[in-house]
Formats: sequence, C-alpha cells, structure tokens
Amino acid sequence: MTARFLALYDTPADPEAFDRHYREVHIPLGSRLPGLRRYTLSRDAAAVRGTPYYLVAELEWDTIDDLRAAFASSEGCATAADAARLAELAPVRSMIFTADDVVQRETSSPMPASILCQRT
Repeated sequence: MTARFLALYDTPADPEAFDRHYREVHIPLGSRLPGLRRYTLSRDAAAVRGTPYYLVAELEWDTIDDLRAAFASSEGCATAADAARLAELAPVRSMIFTADDVVQRETSSPMPASILCQRT
C-alpha cells in the first residue's frame, strides 16, 4: 500500500505563466518533500464527465504517515504556500489517499496472445 497526493488543475487563465511557475518554482519545492518516492505529471487529462483537466500531479510516499510528515515539514509548508499561489493562477482540486495494487504485471513480459482481444 502507498499513500498519494493528487492535484487536479483546471485550465489557467494564462497557461504560459502557470507552466513557467510550476516548472521553475513548484516542482523544485515539491521534489524536496521528505520521503517522496515519485512525482508524476500528466497533461490534458480527459475527464469521463465534465471538462478535461489541464494538469494532474500525483505524488507518492510509502505510507500515509510519511505523507503527513512530509507536509508538516518545513519543505511541506513552503510547498503548501506556493500551492496557494498556483491556486490563484488555476483552480485546483486536491486529495490524499492510500492505494493498493490489485493487479501487477511484469513490464518485460508481453501479455499472452490468448488474453488479447481479437476482432472478427
């Protein structure tokens, strides 16, 4: 089980200013969060319902306690203060959660042909 922080950003009024700030300020701050295992970004995420998100950020820790400790640290406080600045540039929704892998596949081995969908 891992713990994750997810931020879903709507399209900013000034995408260029948002991207510059995110890249030059927010990523360097976030990358210093204690215990951070992974920091991934996705662009132009299509929503199943509603409008697409401009940017999705997902940060991962080993445990929920590690995540909480990271956000309580001085690095976490600096990142949170900057997140408030980003929220002025683009509306954001965020959440924390724990995740369990329910299916895990080896990436080096191909899926068996018997499992692949075939068109008739």
